[in-house]
Amino acid sequence: MDVFLAFHQTYQPVLGSILLSALVAGLPLYVLFVMLAILRLPAWICALAALLTAAVLGLLVWGMPFGVTLGATTEGMAFGLWPISWIVLNAIVFHNLTVASGDFDVIKRSLTRLTTDRRLQTLLIAFSFGALLEGIAGFGAPVAITASILASLGFEPVTAAVLALLANTAPVAFGSIGIPVVTLGGLVGPILHKDVTQTTLALSAMVGRQLPVFSIIIPAYLIVVLAGWRKMREILPAVLVTGISFAIVQFLVSNFVGPQLTDIIAALVSMGCLAVLLRFWRPKSVWLFAGEAAAAPAGPRRIMGSSGPARRADLPGQAAAATGRAGEVTDSPAHIARAYGMYVVLVVVILIGQM
Repeated sequence: MDVFLAFHQTYQPVLGSILLSALVAGLPLYVLFVMLAILRLPAWICALAALLTAAVLGLLVWGMPFGVTLGATTEGMAFGLWPISWIVLNAIVFHNLTVASGDFDVIKRSLTRLTTDRRLQTLLIAFSFGALLEGIAGFGAPVAITASILASLGFEPVTAAVLALLANTAPVAFGSIGIPVVTLGGLVGPILHKDVTQTTLALSAMVGRQLPVFSIIIPAYLIVVLAGWRKMREILPAVLVTGISFAIVQFLVSNFVGPQLTDIIAALVSMGCLAVLLRFWRPKSVWLFAGEAAAAPAGPRRIMGSSGPARRADLPGQAAAATGRAGEVTDSPAHIARAYGMYVVLVVVILIGQM
């Protein structure tokens, strides 16, 4: 313990320069990126090399005692297992449960049947549903899942990926049950000699006062990227409802509840508000991609395994129309409510755990 108390970190160990010190401190990241992206080595080898690089820098450049270095390393490993890996594991299990039970397909169908307009589908799936997945799973899953859903509906794969990545900007800070903010609170709290829980809540509130501005802008930006400024103005009510509802709930939950439920509740409210709006308002014209029939109902795109007329009718809804929509699945309101009810149960359980 005396060793820990005797060590005080120096922030400018390299020639007294904060810039040079920052560049040297980034060496573990450089090693990680080069080994992952360029050398294409296994992730565990890259992580181990980055860890050893950080340990050597701590010992030789920052003058950290060996005992402190070893203690910081083991504490970081323990923190990576609990709560980070534990949250990720349960998020994956939760998502796999929704897929195995068929509820995930029910949710996808309920979202895609609300509208055939490609702009509104982008708001529903890329932004709102992507934020829900980010709040539960995070770590790239929202982008992969929402991009694949959009591609199955007829979006170009590159366009779908770009939209999913852009939409993920708003919720990413509170992703995976708020793990970025929780992790930062766990690291900063002891340094400031503050309670970790209170530090985490303070950080959550701080982030929650900044992100809502972007949450309002990003839905509009998504549609501008997809269809242009003029087409965005045609669905301005939907853009505003989606962004403002998400931003308000994001602010309230992050400031008065905590980081864990911010994305989940905000996404559910955003989807609900947009769904309610679409019951009373529709754009004057339905915007589809070039070559799509305006009257074509939205349906899953046939990606592979089809032949004959079904292969030629590859655009959303055309294959179903050609076959009389015989394969369409109709979900009852009770089934849809049950599918979304899993997320409500998740919210309640997390709230109980915070009491």
